[in-house]
Amino acid sequence: MLEAILLTIATAATPLLLAAIGELVAERSGVLNLGVEGMMIMGAVAAFAVAYTTGNPWLGALAGALAGVSFSLLFGLLTLTLATNQVASGLALTILGLGASGMLGESFVGLPGVKLEAVSIPVLSDLPLVGRLLFGQDPFFYLSILLGIGVWWFLFRSRAGLELRSVGANHASAHALGLKVIRVRYLAVMFGGLCAGLAGAQLTLVYTPQWVENMSAGRGWIALALVVFASWRPGRIVVGAYLFGAVSIGQLHAQALGIGLPSQLLSALPYLATIAVLVLISRDRRATLMNTPASLGQPFVPDR
Repeated sequence: MLEAILLTIATAATPLLLAAIGELVAERSGVLNLGVEGMMIMGAVAAFAVAYTTGNPWLGALAGALAGVSFSLLFGLLTLTLATNQVASGLALTILGLGASGMLGESFVGLPGVKLEAVSIPVLSDLPLVGRLLFGQDPFFYLSILLGIGVWWFLFRSRAGLELRSVGANHASAHALGLKVIRVRYLAVMFGGLCAGLAGAQLTLVYTPQWVENMSAGRGWIALALVVFASWRPGRIVVGAYLFGAVSIGQLHAQALGIGLPSQLLSALPYLATIAVLVLISRDRRATLMNTPASLGQPFVPDR
C-alpha cells in the first residue's frame, strides 16, 4: 500500500517538477512566462497525437517537447523581439494553447493511448519498497531528477549560468559588459518551453495515457507557484514538486477511503495548498525581494 502511494506521488510530481525547472531557468534570465499551462497542454496533445499515429511513445515525447519549444518561440517573438508586456503575452499564450489543443485533439478524445513503459533494472527493481520507486520508474521521472541536478550545476557552477543570472539580475549592466541579453533570454525561454512540453507529454504518455481536453488541469499555474515557493532554487523546487504531488494524490486516497468531506473540496486541495503557500511566502517580503531576479518581467531593448 505504501509503495503504491509513493509511486503515484512520484508520477504526479514529475510534470510539476519538469515544468517548474524550465520556468525557473526562464525567470532566472529575467523573463516571466505565464504561458506554462499553454505550452504544457500543447505538449500533451502533440505527444498523444504522434504516439497514437506512429505507435511510438518516444516520438510522441519528442513531439511534445517540440510543441513546447515552438510555443515558447512565439512568446519570445512577442516579448523579446517586439518587447510586448510579458504578463499579457503569457496569459494570451495560455489561452491560445488551451483553445488550440482542444481543436487539434478533438478527433483523439476517447481513443486508447500509447504508454511509455517504465524502466526496469534487473535485481534492483525487485528490492522491497525502494525497488520500484527508484529503479522501476518511467523515463520522465529520471529525466526530471537529472534536469533538477543539471540546472543546479548550470546556474551555480558554470560560467554560462553566471551570465544567465547576471542578465536576470540587471540586464542593462549585463549588456554593458558585452553579454547578449536577448540571445540568453531566448535560449532560457526555449528551455522553459522544452520542459513544459515534456511535462505535457508525461501526462498523456505516462500519467493517464489518453487525451482529454484541458487535462493539464492547472498544473502549469502550480508550476509557476512552485518557482516562487522555491525562491528560484532548483533543490527547493524538487522538494516542493513532491510536496504538491503528495497533496494531489492525498486527495484521491481520501476520496477512496470515504472521508466525510465533499469531493469538490478534496479536489480543490492542491490549488488551496498553492494559495496558502503563496500567502505564507508573501508575508516575508524582504526574503522574497532578496531572491527575486531584479529584472524579472522587465522588457529589454538594446541600444541601436
